[in-house]
Amino acid sequence: MTVAVWVVGARGQLGRAVSRELAASPDHDLLSVAPLPWAAEREEFEAAARLAVAALRERADRGDEWLVAWCAGAAVTGSTQEQLERELGQLEAVLRALTEHGPAGRTAGSIFYASSAGGVYAGSSAPPFTEDTAPSPLAPYGHAKLRAEGHVRAFAEATGARALIGRIANIYGPAQSLQKAQGLISHLAKAQLTSNPASIYVPLETVRDYIYADDCAALVRDALHRLAGCAPGTTVVKILASHQPVTIATLLGLLRAIAKARPNVMLGSSPVANYQAVDLRLRSVVWPELDRRDLLPLPAGINNVMTALRTAMQDGAL
Repeated sequence: MTVAVWVVGARGQLGRAVSRELAASPDHDLLSVAPLPWAAEREEFEAAARLAVAALRERADRGDEWLVAWCAGAAVTGSTQEQLERELGQLEAVLRALTEHGPAGRTAGSIFYASSAGGVYAGSSAPPFTEDTAPSPLAPYGHAKLRAEGHVRAFAEATGARALIGRIANIYGPAQSLQKAQGLISHLAKAQLTSNPASIYVPLETVRDYIYADDCAALVRDALHRLAGCAPGTTVVKILASHQPVTIATLLGLLRAIAKARPNVMLGSSPVANYQAVDLRLRSVVWPELDRRDLLPLPAGINNVMTALRTAMQDGAL
């Protein structure tokens, strides 16, 4: 059975990696659809969503299953409520288009939603946090992620689609957007190659879980394969992480060893720091067998990021 795939946010870091993983699978066929116009007015955005889901429905009418992988999102911890509501509205528009104009509720299909472990567990107690931990967001960003998860869960229940919600740790890699106030490793690497220091607003003992984008995408692929055996209407929440807690101090030490120079950083303060947990260790207890895999070591991943940034600077692309 062929699965027709629409990766929403295919130009972003996670979307690119997920697209590569699914395209390499012989039973998945990625649709060639125009990127959604994220900056457009609501009517234009909804029209574009309807065109994309029409392509999915056409494939479903021919007997294929379907998959929507939502890897989009420009919001960060410090985003305004207006920005968060806009992104939630765009997710709702796509889910509505899938239900009213696409294959949802008519043929077998699945949806993946990329959520944020840091966002939803920032105020939770007793790390390491698992899928059994009660979410406790500190920032509006985390609350918005939980609302989005609720929309996806309701969509699955109403249409019979299977849903995978991936609560993702700190994802990093060469394709990280430097336009976002997110992605500490990439911002540290860029600072190391320029005269502008990276700012750190949290204590150096702050613990995070860093997972390389390609490793995260492989986990998404395998979790989706496992999801296919679940009953229609099922929603599965899984933490996608490396399970290797690292302090920022350790991260700076690795950067120093790789760059053979003192990290170009500046310690400061920011109101956004109040939204950050000091200890964000993670441990997945859902389908833990999927986590038994070799992951790219953090030093190798940091080196890949630095190499990509150095090349981009030499090419004038940065």
